[in-house]
Amino acid sequence: MFALDFSGKVVLVTGATRGIGKAIAQSFAACGATVIGTATSQSGADSITEYLGGKGCGVVLNMLEKDSFADFAKIVEEKAGGSIDILVNNAGITRDTLFMRMKDEDWDQVIACNLTAVSKLCQLFMRGMMKKRAGRIINITSVVGEMGNAGQCNYSAAKAGLIGFSKSLAKELASRHVTVNCVAPGFIATDMTAVLSDEIKENAKKSVPLGDMGTADDIANAVLFLASDGASYITGTTLDVNGGLYM
Repeated sequence: MFALDFSGKVVLVTGATRGIGKAIAQSFAACGATVIGTATSQSGADSITEYLGGKGCGVVLNMLEKDSFADFAKIVEEKAGGSIDILVNNAGITRDTLFMRMKDEDWDQVIACNLTAVSKLCQLFMRGMMKKRAGRIINITSVVGEMGNAGQCNYSAAKAGLIGFSKSLAKELASRHVTVNCVAPGFIATDMTAVLSDEIKENAKKSVPLGDMGTADDIANAVLFLASDGASYITGTTLDVNGGLYM
């Protein structure tokens, strides 16, 4: 048996202002961790600090500005009082359209934010984990990275790339007892899906064997498990949380 106790651990969660990222940050804080969450604006960072209620803080990070990552890492380590223990790469963007109409910037920005920026953050923060010979990296991919989706060639490519990247990095870091895994959400009820029409949501539910959308807490629970001592022998895997949408 194991307990979800992260007391003394420092967790970095990107894209933590709302939805899945917020649920992950709040769940870690509830289990005793110190949480640092990122937002693209100062107001967003302030909102993270507020909801964490003394159990962490928000920091500004624009995932498309890779030149700022080194300074960001220094800020995080200052706030953490050293290297972080757990990195959750959740932040991402979409620029959905059919590929025949997709502009170069739509492709470039999605790849830059959802894949390249994640790789850079891993590279920066894994060093401290390697020195401690302990750590967890959890990358939030997507069911569309496994099964594809019309109108999301850029997003699907980035999320599929994230799975391959995570498998390769897991092999490189295993000897230092740093695990690297992915969580692949399916159709999750968030602010983004709330704006969809009832017809679209009902049709989506019909495609899910369990018959409903998942919640942000479903994803947070999967992340907490992979970050826990109970998952110490799991690395290089993708945990699907999709109600059976993709098997």
